[in-house]
Amino acid sequence: MKSFDALVIGAGPAGAAAALMLARAGWSVAVVEKARFPRRKVCGEFISAPSLALLRELGIAAPFLARAGPEIRQIGLYAGETMLAADMPCPRDGLDMRGRALGREHFDALVLACAAKAGAEVWQPWTLTRLERTAGGFDCTAVAKETKETTRLRARIIIAAHGSWERGMLPTQHIRHPPRASDLFAFKAHFRNGDLPLGLMPLVVFPGGYGGIVQSDGGRTGFSCCIRRDHLEQCRRQWRQARAAEAVFAHVRAACRGVETAFSRATCDGSWLSAGPIRPGIRTFRSDGIFTVGNAAGEAHPLVAEGISMAIQSAWLLCEHLLARRNAVFSERAVAEIGRDYAASWRRNFACRVFAAATFAHVAMRPATARPVTALLTRAPSILTVGAYLSGKTQPLSGLRNENRKSGAAFR
Repeated sequence: MKSFDALVIGAGPAGAAAALMLARAGWSVAVVEKARFPRRKVCGEFISAPSLALLRELGIAAPFLARAGPEIRQIGLYAGETMLAADMPCPRDGLDMRGRALGREHFDALVLACAAKAGAEVWQPWTLTRLERTAGGFDCTAVAKETKETTRLRARIIIAAHGSWERGMLPTQHIRHPPRASDLFAFKAHFRNGDLPLGLMPLVVFPGGYGGIVQSDGGRTGFSCCIRRDHLEQCRRQWRQARAAEAVFAHVRAACRGVETAFSRATCDGSWLSAGPIRPGIRTFRSDGIFTVGNAAGEAHPLVAEGISMAIQSAWLLCEHLLARRNAVFSERAVAEIGRDYAASWRRNFACRVFAAATFAHVAMRPATARPVTALLTRAPSILTVGAYLSGKTQPLSGLRNENRKSGAAFR
């Protein structure tokens, strides 16, 4: 049985970032990831300026910027016949980078490779099948996805970065609820030869759902959306010969002139991806040696395009608290204090964002409320800039690092 200070479950942006930070601080870290990289994911792919600043401190901003799409300087709205654009709010506190997008097949592999180079041991593609609490931490069993080989791992703490909608044996994974009409299903695809104006990231509003468009790496344009279960069923009935994703895309193009304009000449680059149902919200924070980051801790409606940023930032917050108590981190008292303080930091940074996103999403998905809001935005497009600010596009992370930067302290 190999022993580690921390076992990270999941190697997405949150898990890989946490592994990288801890490994660079001298911790022994294991990462268990069930999928083989590179792999595509349903995701808006946009990473906002505050998270790019964190990537720069981790030393991986340069390879990210070398491959990512263009800077996003405008936020937009495509709803019905309406096509609006407004300036993205200016970065705060000296941030000199604008948000950009990079495909998950590239970004996740980049961060995980950096974590491995820093010393993290990676089991991939492996799945955790047993997690048992012991006096010294946790005993775990992982199984190789392809060979069915097993290995036993021991860790003093667990960092759950496994996402939110997948079922499993972990105490941080929630049961699947019965189907309901309001369930959200997500779809995503890349396109070539799109006609989206350079540097514009429009929010797309259509009956029963919302989405977004962004210019990603390699000249690709990404479209992703969420749609309610009842409207998805209507789309499938209307376009019976099409697959679910294609039916939804046809529905969106018919409802939004901006989407039709952006993709009238475009061709799909690869297959459509789907996921769900997704249920945004704040999860239960644990303080018994199992810590959650990324979507396992909480997620905002994808309407605000903050998924990757919140994942990276939540991992950063947790690791700040872990490293700040490095001398006593594994005591029962310290674990409880870290869990309490991390939960407070998470809520301070993200709770308003989650609740605001939920409000915006429910307004956007209902034509009766979306129409008057669209009319208001048409008269005052600058409200889009305010909305982008409230969603966290330019606000620096509020954590221990900011406080210690003033006093000259450092965590690595």
